[in-house]
Amino acid sequence: MLERRKPHLKILLAAPRGFCAGVVRAVEIVERALERYGAPVYVRHEIVHNRHVVEALERKGAVFIEELGEVPPGDQPVILSAHGAAKSVHDTARRRNLFSLDATCPLVSKVHREAEKLFQRGYEIILIGHEGHPEVIGTMGQLPTHAMTLIETEHDAESFRPRLPEKLAYITQTTLSVDDTATIIARLKRRFPTIVGPRKADICYATTNRQEAVKAIAPRCDMVLVIGAPNSSNSRRLVEAATKHGCKRARLIGGADDIAWPELKDVAILGVTASASAPEILVDGVTDRLRKDFTVTIETISTRREAVEFNLPRELRHGRARSARHFFKNHKAEQG
Repeated sequence: MLERRKPHLKILLAAPRGFCAGVVRAVEIVERALERYGAPVYVRHEIVHNRHVVEALERKGAVFIEELGEVPPGDQPVILSAHGAAKSVHDTARRRNLFSLDATCPLVSKVHREAEKLFQRGYEIILIGHEGHPEVIGTMGQLPTHAMTLIETEHDAESFRPRLPEKLAYITQTTLSVDDTATIIARLKRRFPTIVGPRKADICYATTNRQEAVKAIAPRCDMVLVIGAPNSSNSRRLVEAATKHGCKRARLIGGADDIAWPELKDVAILGVTASASAPEILVDGVTDRLRKDFTVTIETISTRREAVEFNLPRELRHGRARSARHFFKNHKAEQG
């Protein structure tokens, strides 16, 4: 009996993709804390927006909580997620004398510092971002209530009526669409020519680079798969970037189990990328699964090289530790 001949599938693999320096730092903070202090280590909110990452860390002894009130008395570490937290959260940790470790991405912390400096200089501040996102909640929580106005869309930018039109400034969430944010900023600058912005764009290098990479592959693809999470802003922005830049079909998947196989029947060239909070193990899982049904060839399309690293908190800088990337490789081996 002849073996069924597999159809050919070409995969364009976007690079850069996957873990950014802020995510590597956040995951390594949890890993090192578990090594140094033992389980349990408490983490406020998902350390990053990816269930695979969260569940892998839970198996190691991390306990994820929503608020600090869930932390029992004791000396175990409490880690604040990469998205950043409002000042009131830090105040609560100090008031309860909790041993807290801050995993806020340094590029989010940069936005927090910008907000404080602008406020001190008397500016009315606009935050461009998505309502309800943890990063936005944390950034707005750096200042008194009503000190910052959230703008989500170009329509919001057009209808906004400032109290201080001659002393107006804007900052942005770090994981936005580069194109959409540029449009909103252009609208604000047209309406308020003296508006002040950050010296260096607040959208982070990883968000920018991953969108640039997916734009490069999208026009060549019949479909693009973005590996990420539905509650991840940078994941959703990659889907939008693919559809706006030449690929009519782009899908957000959590991993190989979420592939919609009927949609692949007429796909000859498939683009694959991963959001900044998705580990490479998920990319490997998708390509390995595709090889079962297709004769696969892979071409990596690289638009930029990344070499960004962030320091860990002082408490965790010395002693034995494993990198976040190695952790997930080991986890893959453990899972077989």
